[in-house]
Amino acid sequence: MSFLRIVDRARFDAAKMQKCNLFASERFLLDVYALEAGQEQKPHAHASADKVYVAIEGAVRVRIGAEERALGPGEAAHSAAGIEHALSNPGPARALVLVFMTPPPEGV
Repeated sequence: MSFLRIVDRARFDAAKMQKCNLFASERFLLDVYALEAGQEQKPHAHASADKVYVAIEGAVRVRIGAEERALGPGEAAHSAAGIEHALSNPGPARALVLVFMTPPPEGV
């Protein structure tokens, strides 16, 4: 069993969004993404993995397929395998987002 404090694992970088791993196994991946204002994750898809975004601090915009919505703390979005998705922080504050994927990408 492992325990951690999410905010202690998060790191921010002015140059680009940071993906900070929390837990991983052959069955799942849990990261926290740390985004400064104006940073984004480019649109992409995972052919065989679902992804869930959960905003925990700040506000972000999530695009799943053709739909885009704002997420605030405590709100979540799900992207099924094969669906293009993206994440951005329009600002002005930093944002932290939990990201759960199953199964995890190859090589994790």
